[in-house]
Amino acid sequence: QVQLVESGGGLVQAGGSLRLSCAASGRTFSSYAMGWFRQAPGKEREFVAAITWNFGSTYYADSVKGRFTISRDNAKNTVYLQMNSLKPEDTAVYYCAAHIVVVTTTPFNASNAWGQGTLVTVSS
Repeated sequence: QVQLVESGGGLVQAGGSLRLSCAASGRTFSSYAMGWFRQAPGKEREFVAAITWNFGSTYYADSVKGRFTISRDNAKNTVYLQMNSLKPEDTAVYYCAAHIVVVTTTPFNASNAWGQGTLVTVSS
């Protein structure tokens, strides 16, 4: 079982920046990736970004490419999401996951383990 603790959400104006962190403890597997999904009110949860534990390969949703950057600290089992040029449509609860399958058209969480969620609100 893996435990995920997120931090870093908040309220920011459009064009601003935020940094999310997610620390994992327990069972993680190098064959998976770690990263974030988000869920806006009335919408389904969607993939945002992920990074593989083994090679550090990164994957992004088209909607965030060029604005968000994911990175990792393997020694701390922590992943970071730097979000720049934020838009009102980025407003959502962001959830961390540690068993993301990325070699597919639509990345998904292969386990039922999620972080507690952190709210990001971007005002216009």
